[in-house]
Amino acid sequence: QVQLVESGGGLVQSGGSLRLSCAASGSILGINDMGWYRQAPGKERELVAVISFGGSVKYVDSVKGRFSISRDNAKNTVSLEMNSLKPEDTAVYQCNAEIQPYGGIYISYWGQGTRVTVSS
Repeated sequence: QVQLVESGGGLVQSGGSLRLSCAASGSILGINDMGWYRQAPGKERELVAVISFGGSVKYVDSVKGRFSISRDNAKNTVSLEMNSLKPEDTAVYQCNAEIQPYGGIYISYWGQGTRVTVSS
């Protein structure tokens, strides 16, 4: 059974920082892309940042220069360092990973979500 568990959300003032972490566990043979999505109230879910197994990264324009994604392939973890947070970053953030379990094919897995609230 593969699962993604997130941690690190919370309440922060505008201009502050938070670090989100996500750990994949279970019978994992391999992991391709790992990323973070977010969904703000009344809005569609959007991709915030993604990192490949080799370390290539992509960010949505609104977070470039403020957020940084990283991963530890040995520990099957991905993190999102969020700096200079703005009220518009308020959302539920979800970890996503393309994981191949033993005996299976690559499937997209989701974490349960962690809430980030940025006060003005």
